[in-house]
Amino acid sequence: MRFPILAAAAGIAALAAGPASADPIKFEYWYGLSGHLGEVVQQTCERFNQSQSEFEIVCVGQDGYAQAVQNSIAAFRAGKHPTIVQAYDAGTADLMMSGEFYPVQQMMADFNIAIDWDNYFPGISNYYASSKGELFSMPFNSSTAVMYYNIADLKKAGVDTPPATWEEFGADLEKLKASGKECPFAYAPSSWVDLEQFSMAHNVPIATNNNGYDGLDAELVFNTTVHVQHMENLKRWRDDGLLQIRTSQGGLNARDSFAQGECSFYFGSIASHATVHSVATSDLTWDVAMLPIYEGYERHNTVVGGASLWVLSKKTEAEYRGAAAYLGFLATPESERFWSSNTGYIPVTKTGFKNLKDSGFYDNAPYKGREVAIESLTYTEPGPLTRGIRLGGFIQIRKEWTGEIEAAFAGKKTIQEALDAAAERGNAAITKFARLYKGKSLP
Repeated sequence: MRFPILAAAAGIAALAAGPASADPIKFEYWYGLSGHLGEVVQQTCERFNQSQSEFEIVCVGQDGYAQAVQNSIAAFRAGKHPTIVQAYDAGTADLMMSGEFYPVQQMMADFNIAIDWDNYFPGISNYYASSKGELFSMPFNSSTAVMYYNIADLKKAGVDTPPATWEEFGADLEKLKASGKECPFAYAPSSWVDLEQFSMAHNVPIATNNNGYDGLDAELVFNTTVHVQHMENLKRWRDDGLLQIRTSQGGLNARDSFAQGECSFYFGSIASHATVHSVATSDLTWDVAMLPIYEGYERHNTVVGGASLWVLSKKTEAEYRGAAAYLGFLATPESERFWSSNTGYIPVTKTGFKNLKDSGFYDNAPYKGREVAIESLTYTEPGPLTRGIRLGGFIQIRKEWTGEIEAAFAGKKTIQEALDAAAERGNAAITKFARLYKGKSLP
């Protein structure tokens, strides 16, 4: 959707001026974050409402990224959708091809709100931009995957530095086990960590057509790359007692197993950094590092995770003015600092990161270590295989991968058989998506 550019700045001023006694213009924002992070989203909304009197943003939690997108689609069909929706990375291609959105870069220009789009980290902005570089959605809660490690456990096992390669990682697991550690590695299958971030760091494809960017008729190839070897290693470590699967079913999840000192390693989002601090035992000594890579591979940048803010079509001009004002508010240095301070998410702009770094933000706990995510995202300039993933039906592809890997870890099939099956069914999802948009191209 391309909302008509306002005729003149005078028109904007007239619309903004309204009677002093007029009720504020209300518009809705549906978000997927829950728990503590959802509470911080609500605080951003309250801060915006308190900063001015013309607009009132009504922020409604949807208890999950998938629900936020699905509920918005259902509401859209009934004409009751929100103005803004927080959509996670996996839904990017679906939203782009739908066309039912107001490109955020265009919207901000239409309402004369100056944003330096070049100030956004390329590894973040590329994920949400068209082939011409126009931002379709506003980067918001951004993250990447990192390795969490227990300093004291490694020291006890005779390891002075965290592993930089997967070969070193496997050797360290054996040393931890030999030192008496029952759970060297807390693990939960994650396509985002094990497949997506892993493939980016190694500069290997997940799918043809440069991971879908060059056409809708891509085919998954993750069952033919070093990813297979990696998943076989994970399975072997589990069989050898070096890895324990930890999910929230029947006990602590992988993150909390690490935070409670039960397990020495955990891989997850940098956004978990704040939570680990809040639930960690008082004697836990820990830090984070970039994901290991296999020997013989050159390290590349990892990719952004999290979500961005999409402005949906078929809303009023007044609601769009409110949305533009809110997104402009989020883009301020003060808002970036507030968000990064109260969550584990990273600043999305270069100046936002520089301001935090120059102020000593990353020098001490609880923020020390979060800069590793920026280092990982910017380790190299994003290339054709590391700028992101643009596959239709990617939500389904993630689900197929997870289900098959869980079956392999349960001993029902080999890793190769599992990945072959996940690729086959994932390709069916891509084909279905391409058929839906037959004759169209990615923007």
